Order: sequence, then C-alpha cells, then structure tokens
Amino acid sequence: MTYGEMSSLGGNPLSKTKKLIGDAGISFTNAFVASPLCCPSRASILTGKYPHNHHVINNTLEGNCSSTAWQKSEEDHTFPALLRSYAGYQTFFAGKYLNQYGHAEAGGVEHVPPGWSYWVGLEKNSKYYNYTLSVNGKAQKHGAEYSKDYLTDVLANMSLDFLQYKSSYQPFFMMVSTPAPHSPWTAAPQYQDRYNSTKAPRDPNFNVHGKDKHWLIRQAKTPMTNSSVQFLDDAFRKRWRTLLSVDDLVEKLVKRLEVRGELDNTYIFFTSDNGYHTGQFSLPMDKRQLYEFDIRVPLMVRGPNIKPNQTSKMLVANVDLGPTILDIAGYNVNKTQMDGMSFLPVMVNASSWRTDILVEYEGEGSNVSDPACPLLGPGVSECFPDCVCEDSYNNTYACVRTVASSANLQYCEFDDNEVFVEVYNMTADPFQLSNIAKTIDQEILEKMNHRLMMLQSCSGQSCRTPGVYDSRSFENMGEKNKNFHS
Repeated sequence: MTYGEMSSLGGNPLSKTKKLIGDAGISFTNAFVASPLCCPSRASILTGKYPHNHHVINNTLEGNCSSTAWQKSEEDHTFPALLRSYAGYQTFFAGKYLNQYGHAEAGGVEHVPPGWSYWVGLEKNSKYYNYTLSVNGKAQKHGAEYSKDYLTDVLANMSLDFLQYKSSYQPFFMMVSTPAPHSPWTAAPQYQDRYNSTKAPRDPNFNVHGKDKHWLIRQAKTPMTNSSVQFLDDAFRKRWRTLLSVDDLVEKLVKRLEVRGELDNTYIFFTSDNGYHTGQFSLPMDKRQLYEFDIRVPLMVRGPNIKPNQTSKMLVANVDLGPTILDIAGYNVNKTQMDGMSFLPVMVNASSWRTDILVEYEGEGSNVSDPACPLLGPGVSECFPDCVCEDSYNNTYACVRTVASSANLQYCEFDDNEVFVEVYNMTADPFQLSNIAKTIDQEILEKMNHRLMMLQSCSGQSCRTPGVYDSRSFENMGEKNKNFHS
C-alpha cells in the first residue's frame, strides 16, 4: 500500500503500477478521501474514522497531528495494531507517517507507534534528501547522495529487505508510504529531464473564475498571471518526475513477491492521501478544497479472487481501507469503532454497496497579515504565488458526496457567516463549473442538509446507514432506486 498526494490525473508516470496492480485487478473511479489534507487523511486511513471522530484537524501538533493525545486515544486502535495483536500479522511500515511524527513534544523518533513489528518512519514532513528516519526507534540520518539517500529508493530497498527477512510462518502486512509526489518535488537524477513539454491539464475549469463559489475561491485572480501559470506547470512536471521513482518501487516490490512465490496470495492496494490542484478555478496550486481535484484519489487493488481488468464506479473512501484489510485478515470489523466498511465483497463479487460518504475540513488562517501580502489582512494562509490564498480559517466545510444509480451529487456547507452552500450535479457538470444550490429542488436541499448533519455526528455503525439516494432508504426520491453496481 503506497501513497503520496496525487490527483487521479497523475496516471501517466505510473504506467508500470497501472499494469501490475490496476490491470491485474480492480480500479475504483470513485475513490475519495475524508479530508483533503495530509495528516487528517492519513489519520482516517489508519483509524478507519472520519476526522470528527479521530480529531486530527490539520498538520500541526495543536491540530492533533501525531500529538500525545492522538497517541493515547487512537494509536492502539489503528488497523495495523489490530492486525498485529489479534490476527497475528507481522507488520512493516516505511515512509511518511503523520506530518508531526518525531516531534520532540510527542516522543521524538524514539516513539514507535503500536502495531508495527518493523518501523521505518520519516521524521516530520516530506523530503527526498537530508532527512532523519526512525528505524525501530533509533535515528538514522541521511545526506544528499542519490545512491544512498534518495528517499523513494531507500524505502524500496528497506521494503525488499523486509520481504527477504520476514518469517514465512506468519502472514504479513506492509505499508509503504512515499512522500512523492509531495513538495519539494526532487526527482531522481535519471528522471530530471523527463516531461519537459508536459503541462498541467487544461480542463474546462482551468484558469476560470469560480464566480458562484465560496469567497475564498472568488478571491483568486483570473486570469492567472503568466508567472503563476509557468510556476504551476513547472510544479506539475516536477511532480510527475518524482512519480517515476514510485513506479519503479512498485515494480520492484511486485516482482520480488512474484520471485518469492507470494504474489498470488497477496493483496496489493495503491492509493493516495489527497488530490491536488494546478490552476483549476485560477487557484495556482495546493489541496484543501472541496472539489473533485482535491478529494478524489486513485485506488487500485489486486489480489486473490479479484478478477483482472475490472473498473468499479462504487463509492469508496479512505476510511474503508482499514476495514477492508481487517476483513481480508478475517477480523470482524463490527468489533471496532471504525466508520468505514469493507469493500472486499465488492471486489470479489460486485455486491450492492453504500451511496454516500462524508468529506470534512477545518480551515486554517493566520492571526497576523502576511508581510508579503499586506492588503489581505489576517485570517488567511497559503497565499502563494501572487497573493492568491489557498486557505482561511472559515474555509471550514463538510460535504456529502453521493454516487448512486439515480444521482451523482456533491452537497457542501461552509461553517462561515454566510453558511454558504455549494451543490454540484456531477453527471451534468463533472468539472463543477456551476453551483446549483440556488436552483435545485428545495426538498432535495433539505434532505441533503439533514443527511449531512447526521453524518457529521455519526460514529461507527451510524456512519454506514442508507443515504438519501439509497434503495435501502425510506426517504427515497419518488420511485425506488436500484443500488449502484459497477
């Protein structure tokens, strides 16, 4: 299982990954994250919980990212901890864990989270060179020499070592978490000249003004300056270059499993912790927004009884990864507090499935004005390039993302003075150009508002109740709808 932020568009540099995992198994076209930011999203993967239940709200220690409070309340109940303690798995972690991991105020690199028999955790946030790893609680410092220190390759080699030395008598679980393609976007030397003419996708929402959207989107300068466009195109290229090494890592691992005769008995998941935007709605680059480009991620799975070359439109969220992996290991997910559900039955025999999920995000703003952008005043953050702000303290929202046979909808509410609402019909408007909150049937708005309030306070089983467009639901729109099949 490997991840670093990437939009679903980032498929090109991952041709081997697509061939070895996607084509050999199932690809989910509607896979989403519970929050479009590293630490809250990673916490959702580990715990199987929505952010309002694991309480990680941003990438800071104060926001509960790898804090001592998180360690006390959640780390014992992550799915790897359950795999190790109840299902007898030997477990291996390598890469970026949570952005504040290794912080002196949260146990330093000596802290090895429960659940891992073998631990290689990157101290703090994404780097490619000059970083520190916690190897089973001991600091291992790395420099800037490609052959010894390039992090993606180091993670690949340590993963291969684990496969070599693990016990053959116990099942195993590995989580390989590459920072790539996260900034600082340092490519391996052999890939530094690739994609020289590649540009960020010029989709219909590229460099257009989001005039009917939340004020944060409306403040983006349209059209973007030439320097902003050059900057985001350059970033897009650099991100793709870093993914070539991730593609190599996947190939090495799959080939090694094959040589060891273990491939046919192993499930392999490939996904990411958030999407990313480059120029959509004239936002130069970041994540943190409610739109598809920031919340949708790739998800490919191969393994026993999963037929090759499948594509599924089923709605899957990253809170479902833990429950699915526990299900594979034969652990009863109902014994946990997890909000997600196992999609193993969907992969094996396309059974019926849920129709909506929750996405939530708590915005961050600075208490003081950015000296580089004095006109903006306090309350905003990530104002780069060109003083276009990507976040603010009232960029706080929650959404219901629905995928059903009769509806493909996104309904979002902001926690701000306007209680701003955004609604998109994804079938008619896949690039989210027109917010239909003011024109949609009032009854649908009320039902979606009700469903959102329910999901925002849900826990465990109550997060898995039928949605507005679910055929199991008693609150149906008109006729009974069929469950959504791929």
